[in-house]
Formats: sequence, C-alpha cells, structure tokens
Amino acid sequence: MKQFENDIEKAAQIIKEGGLVLFPTETVYGIGANGLDDEAVKKIFIAKGREQDNPLILHISDMDMLPQIARNISELEYKLMDAFWPGPFTIVLEKKPGIAMTATCGGSTVAVRMPSNKIAHDLIKASNLPIAAPSANISGKPSGTNLQDIIEELEDKVDYIIDGGETDIGVESTVVRVVDGKVDILRPGRITKEDIETITSQVEIDKNVMGQIDASEKVLSPGMKYRHYAPKTHCKLVYSKDNEKLVAEVLKVAKEYKKVLILSSTENASRYEGYKVIDIGSRNNLTEISHNIFSDLRKIDDFDVDIAIIEGIEPTGFGLAIMNRLIRACEHDYIVV
Repeated sequence: MKQFENDIEKAAQIIKEGGLVLFPTETVYGIGANGLDDEAVKKIFIAKGREQDNPLILHISDMDMLPQIARNISELEYKLMDAFWPGPFTIVLEKKPGIAMTATCGGSTVAVRMPSNKIAHDLIKASNLPIAAPSANISGKPSGTNLQDIIEELEDKVDYIIDGGETDIGVESTVVRVVDGKVDILRPGRITKEDIETITSQVEIDKNVMGQIDASEKVLSPGMKYRHYAPKTHCKLVYSKDNEKLVAEVLKVAKEYKKVLILSSTENASRYEGYKVIDIGSRNNLTEISHNIFSDLRKIDDFDVDIAIIEGIEPTGFGLAIMNRLIRACEHDYIVV
C-alpha cells in the first residue's frame, strides 16, 4: 500500500528521478512523469496500457515554463492562455526540441495546460519540470475523479500517490488548436465554445468531437480516438430534446432486455419503476452531472445487467463535453429521437 502523506517535495523528487506520480487536478486525476524524459513518459503508456499514437498533455505551473516546450506562439494563442489559464484549458502549440517524443507521439505539436488545482500546481513547481500526464485510469476505462475508483487498478503501477479528495469538475480539459486564426475545439470540456467566443468569433467544433475516428487517422488531442470511458457492460445512449419522447424511448429499449440498468437524470429517475436506476444528477445542473459521470460509469459493471441505457443531455455549452464522453462510453451506440 502506498503512503498518502502528500509530501509534495517527495513526489517532485520522484518525478525528477523518472518515476510516476498519481495526483489530482481540477478536472480528473492524472498519472504524471517528467515530460522531457522519454523513458519516464514511456512508463505512463505501459502503466495505462495506452496506444502509442495517443498524445499526452504537458502540464506547467507558470508562463516561465512555456518557452521550454513551445515556440512561434501567436497573439491569439497568448490571448487564449491569458483568458483561461490556470484552468481546465489545453492548447496545442508548435513544440520545441527536447520534449519526450513519446509524449507527442512523434508529432510536431505539443498539448499544454496550466492546472488551477493547488496540489498539481505545487507538484509541477517543486519538480521544476513540465509534467506529462494523461487521466489516471487503465486505457478505455472511465477516468478517475477520486482515489477510491482507481486505486485498485493503479496502485502497483505508480511510485507515489497524492490524495486530493474529489476533483472539482469531473471531465477532462477542453483541448483547442489555433489554425489560420481560427480556434478548433478538438475535445470539449468545461471551457465551452461560448466561453472562447468571448475572445474570438472564429471558433469551430472539430468534426471528430461527436464522430468516430478512423484507425489510420492521426489525432492531436488525447481521449478522442480509441474506446474510451467505457464499462465492460454494453451501453446505449438515448437522447431527445423532448423529455416525454426521451423517457418513452428509454422504456422501449429497456423492454428488449431482461436485466436493465438506467442512468437517469434526477427529474426522470422515478419514472423508471421496476428497473435498476443510477441518478446521474439534474439536467438543470450540468456541474453536478459532470462531477458524477465517471464514477457513475464505473458503477455500471457492479450491477450485472445485459445493458445500461443512458439518458443524454442537450449537447450545447458544457453539455457538449458530457455528451462527448457519454457517446464514447457507449462506443457510438446511440439513438436520437
């Protein structure tokens, strides 16, 4: 059993020595390594069972670290960083030599974030290194938003664990790239399209956010290409703008199976009488749903059912980020009515 004394200096020393540290951010927990050390970063891929063409995010504690890893930064890119850092916002930049090739999967760009979580900030600052860190989970499984959900699968795969309690947001950061003066949202998160439009009107949502990505296609953002966030149990996502149609379709699908679990909004939970139900939170409180969703997805396999039917939410604003995770958890098996 790892000790949870939360000694930042000890954890930073492990990073410096090429080890792995499991630590919290404001979004989800991460598995961190020295982003300038290729051998250290390789350990992350091994620990997670992560595909080798799925790039990592480098985390920095302050702007002084940025010139170590990125170059040719535009005025718009600086404006975006100024607006949304520190926070749940990642930007893909032209990389400088010296970054671990494994972290960028050999590409010419690097994804960079400055977390607002104090533990994450202090760990990066104490190590004085950009920390490469994907979400803390075995690849394909839901990300970890508390240690209880992930400790069993990761305890023996890292060198040090910092317990920061529950994360605040519960879904990973927004990832963007600026191309020809336009902001392309590669992965939605808590920083929404509408938030970014306060900085520039030229904002687009990448076609891959809600679509399936071909196995041969190269991606710039983590969490978009492979089976992700998914329980072992088969899941189906059902969405309608009309709540009555939504409930009717969920019940219609449920009748096709013997053992059914429904992940329902608080507003509809009592309408699925006779079925096992997980209340994911109120449709009027997306912060509550995002905070719960990965833990709720992890609970599904405990129910021993034939299918888990998940209510979708309006895919606008922060809802787009939640729906992005749900559609991947269901491996693109969804119904819109």
